[in-house]
Amino acid sequence: MFEIEYGDDGDIVCKGRLDAAQCEKALSLMDQIADTSTLDFAGLEYISSAGLGVLLKTQKRLAESGAALK
Repeated sequence: MFEIEYGDDGDIVCKGRLDAAQCEKALSLMDQIADTSTLDFAGLEYISSAGLGVLLKTQKRLAESGAALK
């Protein structure tokens, strides 16, 4: 199971397992990010190479506008 949502402090909170089956769910939120954002992986149990690809794609898109993932 994988959950991704905005936390109370504005961070993006990821919990569970981010694998290939959950990439679309992650991308649906990540594609909405326009400014520098902090990711909270404290509850993330596992991330696959496909999950890392989602992060890399988002980072590259944000970098074009001077923003980033933290």
